[in-house]
Amino acid sequence: MTNSNRFMPEIRRRTLLAGAGSTALLAMAGATRAQDAVSGELVVLNWLGGSELDMMHSIEKAFLAKYPNVTIREVAITGQGDMRGGIRTALMGGEVVDVLFNTWPAFRKELADAGMLRPIDDQWKSFGWDKLVSQSWKDLGSIGDKTYGLTYTFGDRSGIWYKKEHLAKAGIAEPPKTWDEFVASFAKLTKAGYAAPIAIPGKYWAHAEWFETLLLRTAGVETAAKLGAHEIPWTDPAVKTALTKYAEMLTSGCCGAPNTMLANDWDGEADQVFQANAKNYLLIGMWMNNRAKNDYKLVEGKDYGLFQFPSLGMGHDDTSSVDAKELLVTTNGPNPKAADAFLDFWTSAEAANILAKAGYASPSSNVDASLYGEAQKVATQAVASSKLQFVLGDLLPGDLVDEYRVQLQKFLQDPSSANIDAVLAAIETKAQGSY
Repeated sequence: MTNSNRFMPEIRRRTLLAGAGSTALLAMAGATRAQDAVSGELVVLNWLGGSELDMMHSIEKAFLAKYPNVTIREVAITGQGDMRGGIRTALMGGEVVDVLFNTWPAFRKELADAGMLRPIDDQWKSFGWDKLVSQSWKDLGSIGDKTYGLTYTFGDRSGIWYKKEHLAKAGIAEPPKTWDEFVASFAKLTKAGYAAPIAIPGKYWAHAEWFETLLLRTAGVETAAKLGAHEIPWTDPAVKTALTKYAEMLTSGCCGAPNTMLANDWDGEADQVFQANAKNYLLIGMWMNNRAKNDYKLVEGKDYGLFQFPSLGMGHDDTSSVDAKELLVTTNGPNPKAADAFLDFWTSAEAANILAKAGYASPSSNVDASLYGEAQKVATQAVASSKLQFVLGDLLPGDLVDEYRVQLQKFLQDPSSANIDAVLAAIETKAQGSY
């Protein structure tokens, strides 16, 4: 389950952009989308929030305009941090839903193993998704020989967000391209009056982002995949090398006091960069693009940008961490026909272009890529041209991922070599009982 070849084989530009819709295809898809036969209540379990939730509601509104005999009842899961716990509680508490949003491959397998998910291979064929969504994305949503997830958006998790006026004020003409340039920029930004160059959201999970891309850039996708599958131990020297690079960043004045890092999740740290103008760099997913455009009212490409993780020169600078969000359908949902139509709608040009306007990428070839702004183009290019590994934390078993994140919080408080050994040993101890 945690083999990167299964989750994310190399997704090249040709596969991402493959399948430009033909007239014949659209005619076929139209014939199968018998919207007037779809009716009744559709129950959607949702944990998205903020402007991302607004985007989802816009797509639901467009879906209902096409299927006027359908009503949607939303089961909203609220909380902070990793939302898998809240979703489990809702489903185990008796909530019966037709569709749920998911972003964790390990959680998809957990639900499938419990018999809660319907495979969607028949729908994939009847709706003609093969012509709209590449085989790579289908593989990503598969477990064994069955497909369960329909990816509706994906993101570059090795991209660093920044505000352009910050770099200009510090006398930095261009975003740093190498690790040495990146580390050297810390002193310039601090001298320019910023409290901390890097915003580290250490409260729940987002502090692991730096480790995960550093692992890729120092050891490559194969090593990261083996670690995710526990085919190598967490005490492997390659893992320590990645965490040692993280320590190098921390001891170079990147991030302020540990208690400040541990006080905020990603959204609070985003506020520090884009509203408070107190910090400068944020490594986080593409939902940041939507937040910057809609919550902060900033102009993509003019006020803010995204640059790819600086190169380390260790032979793995062609790698990136990637995430994806998908739609799943349940075995006990009372309205499978509406659920299937709902999934199909997310591949349509209307839904794909709502995503693009909101700052998200769509894997559907129906998307009008000219709607992508500067940051999204950088991210899409990175995904298309890199060796990819799915977000490590989303691949780990539920009990292990908690220990992994807690131990990295302990690392933030003491990045010494001795504590790195202790942190990795503790994760390894937990991993030995988690698979």
